[in-house]
Amino acid sequence: MRISAAGLELLKNSEGFRDRVYIDVAGFPTIGYGHRLLHPESFPRGITETQASQLLLNDLREAEQAVQRLVKVPLTQGQFDALVDFCFNLGQGRLAASTLLESLNAGQYADAAAELLRWDRAGAHESPALKARRQAELALWSGGHAQDEKAA
Repeated sequence: MRISAAGLELLKNSEGFRDRVYIDVAGFPTIGYGHRLLHPESFPRGITETQASQLLLNDLREAEQAVQRLVKVPLTQGQFDALVDFCFNLGQGRLAASTLLESLNAGQYADAAAELLRWDRAGAHESPALKARRQAELALWSGGHAQDEKAA
């Protein structure tokens, strides 16, 4: 499964495009749509939106593969998209260790969906941007046809 156009749009809107290197909230040099620079990457003249989109597609492969590896139950496209965005934003380690994943793999889709909304903090403070992103992920999640409401 691959991220859909709707999932990609959510991710791009949430990350925003920046044509110059900036330091993200975690303190990492970043460019484009949330692309974390790795040594020896350098963009002294910045990048175009087309270049940023290509970097994003390459970065998304890792998030897609993490979701496919970690999730042991069937997903709708919307659920997959929401999890890929979550994983891209927070990292596969956080998904792997989350109650969200534990609930999901137990077939408790509604509980897993509710867990998405708990990831809206930056440090000890609620972040309006993260709250909006989690709500958008939940909308994607809920927009698909639930494959398992048998478990609910």
